[in-house]
Amino acid sequence: MKQQAIFLDRDGVINEERGEYTYLIKDFRFNEGVFTALRMFQETGYLLIVISNQGGIARGMYTREDIDRLHRFMENELIAENIRLTEIYYCPHHSDVEKCLCRKPGTLMLEKAMARFGIDPARSFFIGDHERDAQAAIKAGITAVTIRPNQPLTEIVDQIIPGYQKRRTD
Repeated sequence: MKQQAIFLDRDGVINEERGEYTYLIKDFRFNEGVFTALRMFQETGYLLIVISNQGGIARGMYTREDIDRLHRFMENELIAENIRLTEIYYCPHHSDVEKCLCRKPGTLMLEKAMARFGIDPARSFFIGDHERDAQAAIKAGITAVTIRPNQPLTEIVDQIIPGYQKRRTD
């Protein structure tokens, strides 16, 4: 049987959407409820995969090394909370600078993850805070869950795992 996954946009879903590029550790703040929600998803057998546009690289505002450093920090903080990301995919391109197939709402990052990890799109979800996240999910056959930027993920757990939070408190 194929795997099920939760695909997550980064800025606005995992960490605070600040209205500008986040590439420095000092500017990175986890959103409320993210640790609890990700543990719940992980405990019910979902792979956790980050799918993020990082167009500031193409615009020369920061480097791949900056993003890789930030992602190592994010992963280490999640590991300290007993949460393991399966993978992080990011698109370093920006449509103002160059064309690519990976930038959301394109589906290439999702397709790579599904092929690599044997993921069933029909049993998977993409949590994002922009229309481009939902468009990518739908084009890839994945259920889109759109949240407000910085909305606590614990507020939408029951959309993905009906009754899970209630079962945990019974």
